[in-house]
Amino acid sequence: MDAAVKKIMTDLKGRKYAPVYFLQGEETFYIDVVADYIEKHVLSDGERGFNQVVVYGKDATMATILTHAKRFPMMSERQVVIVKEAQDIQDLGKDIGAKLLLDYLAKPAPTTVLVFCHKHKSLDKRKELGKKIDQLAVTINTKKLYDNQLPEFVADYAKEKKIGMDDRAVQALCEFVGNDLNRLANEVDKLIISLPPGESITAERVMAGVGVSKEYNIFELQKAILQRDTLLANKIVNYFESNTKKSPMIPAVAYLFSFFSKTLMASQASDKSDKGLASELKVSPYAVRDYSLALRQYPVSKIIDNIASIKDADLKLKGVNTGSADDGQIFRELVWRLMH
Repeated sequence: MDAAVKKIMTDLKGRKYAPVYFLQGEETFYIDVVADYIEKHVLSDGERGFNQVVVYGKDATMATILTHAKRFPMMSERQVVIVKEAQDIQDLGKDIGAKLLLDYLAKPAPTTVLVFCHKHKSLDKRKELGKKIDQLAVTINTKKLYDNQLPEFVADYAKEKKIGMDDRAVQALCEFVGNDLNRLANEVDKLIISLPPGESITAERVMAGVGVSKEYNIFELQKAILQRDTLLANKIVNYFESNTKKSPMIPAVAYLFSFFSKTLMASQASDKSDKGLASELKVSPYAVRDYSLALRQYPVSKIIDNIASIKDADLKLKGVNTGSADDGQIFRELVWRLMH
């Protein structure tokens, strides 16, 4: 979890509330995590009816929002005002709206918890509000995670839920779902619901949950490539060609790129023991076995050639220099190159 979000959540769970939260950025997941917690936990069920207001930015001006914020709570220690889609507030980007908010931030109502959910972008740091917001409110500014950060997010999310999830399961979910954190979290939640007591989430459970074949998937293809099993590799490629919705090729190519890139890193590691490679690649000792096998199968020059072939296939699958080849032919040729 993002460090700033973790600090906010720790304070919230300790019932330490700030008068104003300004949650902004490209990644909406953490904005929702904080706002949802405030919406559900700051007030009791009995207090919420008179003391909690949810406003949508496109329907409000700053003056309207601050009128709610300046009210006194009724039969409650505090009130909560949540502004969803705050990026759409009618006058937030105008001097009048920004000035109203700055004036309020200078002396916020002590009995109000005011939350702005400003999604998909951040305030303009060239303007006064953007420059001062971090000093005048509790803020987060979330950025989209890179693909190589997704496994850590999924593993941490499962850990927070007190559920075990092995590395192959984490990798499988990231490859099949992509970098939508809300969907990744929802998929983990769904897997937990169907999980027998005391068991962990495995790659097989992930693949069943997202509708991927247990026999013909990117993990089995990687194994076939490393073992030079041409028959199995061709069967899996045939399956991918016939089931493009369940087995899209671009994510598969991205997975192979990640694998061979890490294999190249492993080839340069000073400590090539399982423990050393696990530390270098930031994977579990269990996952190291595949990289160790790849190092035995491929000299460094071939690993570099494979990465170049994968980049070429990725461009072709995205419509660059495709020629007359269709996606299936491009993918089949890539697999052949990786094995020969």
